[in-house]
Amino acid sequence: MDNILIAENITKDFTGHRALDDVSIAVPRGKVYGLLGPNGAGKTTLIRIINHITAPDSGYVEFDGHALTAADVAHIGYLPEERGLYKKMKVGEQAMFFARLKGLSKHDAEKALRHWFDRLEISEWWDKKIEELSKGMAQKVQFIVTVLHQPKLLIFDEPFSGFDPINAGILKREILRLRSEGATVIFSTHNMASVEELCDEITLINRSRNILSGPVGQLREQFGANIYEFSFAGNPESLRAAVGHMGAGFDLGSVDDSGYARATISLQSPDDVRPLLAAANEAVHINSFRHVLPSMDDIFVAAVSASNSESKQ
Repeated sequence: MDNILIAENITKDFTGHRALDDVSIAVPRGKVYGLLGPNGAGKTTLIRIINHITAPDSGYVEFDGHALTAADVAHIGYLPEERGLYKKMKVGEQAMFFARLKGLSKHDAEKALRHWFDRLEISEWWDKKIEELSKGMAQKVQFIVTVLHQPKLLIFDEPFSGFDPINAGILKREILRLRSEGATVIFSTHNMASVEELCDEITLINRSRNILSGPVGQLREQFGANIYEFSFAGNPESLRAAVGHMGAGFDLGSVDDSGYARATISLQSPDDVRPLLAAANEAVHINSFRHVLPSMDDIFVAAVSASNSESKQ
């Protein structure tokens, strides 16, 4: 696989604290890569190393096929969690200032900024002062100046904090559009629902160590517990009698708006699915049948809990 960023065996110590302990990640080109973990896990330290703000004590970082250098920062767009704008400047003036710092000519900067202001629905704020903006509006401006110069790698640290659902949806749409146009995104967040919507792969860091990595779909399958759900019409007790003995935890749920009842069952093995369906079809009319996969929130809690238990042993 073509990886735009590889970090190998990164260790970083601060006074009395190991922030990163032999952490490795590989970020595929053209994907959205989730960097997850509890507060204090080491995510921000790793991001700062990638941005050449600080250096690792050991290990190395490779960017776009070569060892990371200070010059590579020009090809990285970074939106940190703690952000700052000059409150007395006008919005358009502030955005132009940052665009020129990133090497755009005055003409190209204004053209690109006007386009992005239209896309994010903030054009009417061009001549307003920064101090007049809500937190969400200010974050839209910062998002724009992060992506404006079309960097090879974008890093967003908690980009949706302060956004209402509508504006968060606009930002998610733009992140997915940037990916479709070839951008690579590292996305650090605590919002697991956003991870499921946006991320192709993730790394979970806990207590300074990488405890879980992989494609989101694979991880959901890996953490699945062979739980299956029926939607059916018929006598629930007939279904219980037919299949209840085939697995643990047979549970009947509520009836949905279409009049179908629901039931879940946990099987010992996926090999038992065919016999389960055959028996259920004899007892009731099956409307739908699906494998119940855990959410990323479930996986996050399970992995962190397991990691914390191991560290105490």
